[in-house]
Amino acid sequence: MRVHHLNCGTFAPLGMRKKFVTHCLLIETETSGLVLVDSGLGRADVTEPKTTMRFPISYTLRPQLAIDETAVSQVEKLGYSAKDVRHILLTHLDFDHAGGLRDFPEANVHISAAELRAARNPSSVIERRRYSRATFDHKPRWVEHSEFGTRWFGFDAVRDIPGLPEQILYVPLEGHTRGHCGVAINTAPQGPARWLLHAGDSYYSHTEIGTPPSHPRVFAAMESVLQTSKSARLNNLARLREVARYDAVDVICAHDPADLARYSAR
Repeated sequence: MRVHHLNCGTFAPLGMRKKFVTHCLLIETETSGLVLVDSGLGRADVTEPKTTMRFPISYTLRPQLAIDETAVSQVEKLGYSAKDVRHILLTHLDFDHAGGLRDFPEANVHISAAELRAARNPSSVIERRRYSRATFDHKPRWVEHSEFGTRWFGFDAVRDIPGLPEQILYVPLEGHTRGHCGVAINTAPQGPARWLLHAGDSYYSHTEIGTPPSHPRVFAAMESVLQTSKSARLNNLARLREVARYDAVDVICAHDPADLARYSAR
């Protein structure tokens, strides 16, 4: 099993010096074809951004639209086709994580049932702003997950995901959205386990889970605006700090360029 670290969307948020990335994973498996963790921005987002990126989110995040950053373009650059991507595991349905779904219409799209309910029936202003119907108007092949019965480093998880190797787990990390999840991958299945946890938007900077943790004010403001449950988000962030201290677990988030650079250099 090989894991590729991809940037599937660059952003230059208003008032910030640093750019954000959209850190997605492409997993080559022996039995399940290609597996994507998040799909980033899609080709339609790049060519017709107004159909999915709503004001003021689009104005404040300032996406740097590039076709070659889309997941499907990077899959093709590796010599594969969109049809080779059989599964997509979404951390959540924000446009910058799910925009690329339309480029992989034949993939099984794994999502928490709570997240899909939130997107279909938004109950707040922020939910109505964040979810775009255009992202899933093509009727993806949803695989909903609502039972999280396995324990993994203190978290609930789904271990037996239909069609996927047992080394890939789905980990609920509610807070940023109603059904936000992380994805854990055992990258060393033949020896002592070595886990990589993609924590999505549970936090925005690696410094937030560092020792000691540092919480930049601009990130705290963004997280506060976008969260659906402050208590759940902070609780999961505290647990992620604990998990990150284990030698057998590496934790990454979706938008930190330092995380992406660290793994891309390997």
